[in-house]
Amino acid sequence: MPKQPSKGRDHVNEKASSKSPAARENPPNSHSGGTFPIVGIGGSAGGLEAMTALLKALPVDLGMTYVFIPHLDPNRESAFTEILSRATTMPVAEITDRIPVQPDHVYVIPPSFDALLDHQSLHLRKRDPGRSSSVSVDVFLRSLAADMGKNAIGVLLSGTGSDGSIGLASIKAEGGITFAQSSATAKYDGMPSSAISAGSVDFVLSPEEIANELARVRHHPYVASDEPDDLIAAGRDAQFAQVFRLLRRLTRVDFSDYKQPTIHRRVRRRMVLLKIEHLEEYIALLQQNRQELTALYHDLLINVTAFFRNPDAFEGLRTVVYPAILARHKGQSGSIRIWVPGCSTGEEAYSHAISIVEYLVEQRVEIPIQVFGTDLSESAISRARAGLYKENIEADVSPIRLRRFFHKSELGYQISKTVRDLCVFSTQNVFNDPPFSRMDLVSCRNVMIYLGQSLQKRVIPIFHYALNPDGFLMIGNTEGLLGAGAELFEVVDKKQKIYRKKLVPTPITFGFSVGPRDYHFEESERNVPNRKTPEPPRAPVDLQREADRLLLTRYAPPSVIVNDVLEIVQTKGHTGTFLELPSGKASLNILKMARPGLLVELQNTLEKARQSGTEAVTNNIRVEGNGNSLTLRVTPFKTPVQDQNSYLLVFESERDHAPRSFTAISSPEPLANQERLDKDQLIAQLRQELAATKEYLQAIIESQEATNEELQSANEEIQSGNEELQSTNEELQTSKEELESANEELHTVNEEMQHRNEQLSQLNNDLTNLLNSVNLPLVMVGSDLSVRRFTPQAAHVLGLVSSDVGRPIPRLKLKIEVENLEQAMLEVLQDVQPRHYRVKDSEGNWCSFRLAPYRTLDNRIDGVVLSIVTIDAPEK
Repeated sequence: MPKQPSKGRDHVNEKASSKSPAARENPPNSHSGGTFPIVGIGGSAGGLEAMTALLKALPVDLGMTYVFIPHLDPNRESAFTEILSRATTMPVAEITDRIPVQPDHVYVIPPSFDALLDHQSLHLRKRDPGRSSSVSVDVFLRSLAADMGKNAIGVLLSGTGSDGSIGLASIKAEGGITFAQSSATAKYDGMPSSAISAGSVDFVLSPEEIANELARVRHHPYVASDEPDDLIAAGRDAQFAQVFRLLRRLTRVDFSDYKQPTIHRRVRRRMVLLKIEHLEEYIALLQQNRQELTALYHDLLINVTAFFRNPDAFEGLRTVVYPAILARHKGQSGSIRIWVPGCSTGEEAYSHAISIVEYLVEQRVEIPIQVFGTDLSESAISRARAGLYKENIEADVSPIRLRRFFHKSELGYQISKTVRDLCVFSTQNVFNDPPFSRMDLVSCRNVMIYLGQSLQKRVIPIFHYALNPDGFLMIGNTEGLLGAGAELFEVVDKKQKIYRKKLVPTPITFGFSVGPRDYHFEESERNVPNRKTPEPPRAPVDLQREADRLLLTRYAPPSVIVNDVLEIVQTKGHTGTFLELPSGKASLNILKMARPGLLVELQNTLEKARQSGTEAVTNNIRVEGNGNSLTLRVTPFKTPVQDQNSYLLVFESERDHAPRSFTAISSPEPLANQERLDKDQLIAQLRQELAATKEYLQAIIESQEATNEELQSANEEIQSGNEELQSTNEELQTSKEELESANEELHTVNEEMQHRNEQLSQLNNDLTNLLNSVNLPLVMVGSDLSVRRFTPQAAHVLGLVSSDVGRPIPRLKLKIEVENLEQAMLEVLQDVQPRHYRVKDSEGNWCSFRLAPYRTLDNRIDGVVLSIVTIDAPEK
């Protein structure tokens, strides 16, 4: 699911912690203040001695509860409770069903039962008759982690096997503290060493030292505080932001958008381990100690998972998802593809591979399967590729599946090669790296509960993109789809949180960078309070330019400058007498701003200047509201950086300076003549303007019709081109996303192939050294009876040379003669039974000539192994 961390609560008990009524009736002592830690202590062989030593060294008033989970013989009554009661004055009792725990009390599990913790009450569950007690510690510790969270403490003492490793990892994931007995003080260090090698242990100490450390931890503010983590972290945002910056610089993973209470709890948990009580001291340590910064990073990415976690969810897949996937792939050549982001150490991915294989076998269908597991943690991915797990997986995997899909070894159980070949693992940050595509199922369980809302809203569209049109998404029981989740997915199984992809566009644009983000910043940029930006130097005043501006403003006629599309770009003087803003949408077009009486002459003069390229002048223009006539000058010009002309329009008013003649009132005839002349002049002017307007309107209509036709044709072409460009852009975008997804998939496969090549090279080196070191004649023959490989001793005894590799062995002349060798090898291939012959070599020694079937890892017969052992040498 930066990484998303791949963690999750165990399926044994996923209920939230809260106090039971019985616990409220029996409040803890003054040490607890309302809550108290519960310590789960496990052990087997030699554990009684260590548990007794631990109890003797423990103070009796720490306000903690102690639950002992030893491996007890189910067929015998146990005296464990009585023995432990002699080592302490605290009350010691055997667990009964539904007993509420109390501080400063000791509880012991009875034989033949598993103990679980639920709401601070102990519950008993009858152990399956066919299962031993070798996983009882894990069962209790996992329920303890789920119920108590940071108040869970796990201790592993002397014992054999690997029980307790998974339980301690669960406690550590929930913010609890874990202990293991040191090998030097343990009679049997199997259980402690297994947990230590898994990275699940915080302190490795002797029983007495564990008791002292428990007393110190109990009084640390992290354990002693009753307040929730979000309240404790209030007001410390700036300090935690500094922690996030340090982590981001080291790991390139940004934890600032993860669930803050979880992050704060794990930061403070590191403070407990380092015996630091103040966050300021811890931040100072992080700035100086790179190893602690790395340890904090791994703590934040702690991986807790299990095989077939929540079996009901896998049953839901078999009922709803697998039939739909199978119906889609019938008659097609593609493979079933499953993506498990946040796969941790691989248990979830392998569980899906095993589950789908079982279903296809039941349906008698053969379809290729690919399961992709990704995670931020490189160490977790390495463990997932190896597919090797401790014996305590018996608590989660049925005996039938163990026999069918696992190989038992001294180190535990390893996934069979057939299943491992179906799974590809790679490190990936789902938020920054390109996602996979064409997936039938995305399983991201118990990852989003650790992400903040912003990250959840980012990751859900990524899953939508990764799925096929009818693909499925499965999330954890305690998770939900936020933001656009309801618009992108429809519910298929509400209880098991299984969703189907809706056929809607994915609301995400993938713009992944080729290289990693660089989070480095200079030291000088940190914590610089109130840094003032220097003021830019002021430019010197240009006196000549300012003087020109004043003169133009006062004495120059009003003028404007327009561009080639007649938009005003600059004005000079007072132009309000000639121009005004039009009503409606604002525009700076000179024609739309012209006052009544000016438009026609303005248009004609501009057209003359445009056509001639020289200055055009129009006189005697009368503008409404202005009693004076107007002279308009339009001068085209072009600057060196312009391709089109601009125009300077100058408005010059012609004032009538002629003196007016005053006529006596008694002489009305001259006055009447003057009025008649003025009227005739006005009529002539109006006729002239009307004729010019008609001509102008006719020209405008013709030009407009031609322009409309051209625009209509151009619009059709543009619309067609736009549709083609839009379609091409969508195709390019889809191709880009597919290429990014395919590139990520190829990178993952390449990384997996490189890892497998390294393993193969190591195996070849081991096999070569083994064959060269074994002082025994061995020959490996293929199913076609041709020589594959032989030891140097076989070359001496049988007379083989390097050129014989690949040649059928019946055609070779060997130093030892065996009657019907070819027939004998064919019978071994057919009967799958070894055969022995007594023969003589070239030196007269009696030898045992043995033919055995050659078995592959998947138990397939693929040849014969010839071995020769000297029985008796002749006396010399």
